Amino acid sequence: MQEEKKQDRRIVKTKKAIYRAFAQLLLEKDINDITIKDVADRADINRKTFYNYYGGIYDLTGEIENKILEKFENAIKDLDVNELLHDPNEFFNKLTDVINSDIDFYGHLMRVESNSSLVVKLVTSMKNKFKEIITPKTVLDEQTLDIVLDYVTSGMMTVYQHWFNSDRSQPVESISRAVSTLTFRGINGLLETAKSAE
Repeated sequence: MQEEKKQDRRIVKTKKAIYRAFAQLLLEKDINDITIKDVADRADINRKTFYNYYGGIYDLTGEIENKILEKFENAIKDLDVNELLHDPNEFFNKLTDVINSDIDFYGHLMRVESNSSLVVKLVTSMKNKFKEIITPKTVLDEQTLDIVLDYVTSGMMTVYQHWFNSDRSQPVESISRAVSTLTFRGINGLLETAKSAE
């Protein structure tokens, strides 16, 4: 049992190194130009170790995407949509927890250009997952919901990308609070919050 735990920890550690190496490489190269050798060298492992877990780069990107979506889904699946509209902070607190759980990895990923195929895929998948959860609980028609979700997911991604590309002097928690207010109460809500803080 002890040996199994050690092995599990080793697998987790190796996979984290692979994820971070890949996210770093995305800052330097197009996804189609990243090789297994590039990832293995950057993660300080050999290619055989990489192949123990993945058949190739697209297996790796698929797993990264699924893991991020799983964390995102866990952050929203139990939320009550009506409560969310009145107090969205719970969702954004959960999102902040996700980012803080591996800030180096998300830092590299969020610094990747917003038109990178992986980032585009993630934004689309997040929008679809949000839509799947919200549709049965909302009075909005599908076209209006699409507009709202396009606006929210793209805007949210842009704000977090900007924060990761800055000196990060502002805590991510305060970024999340601002995005939360903007998303559900608009610019007037943000102005009201600023006035009440004076």
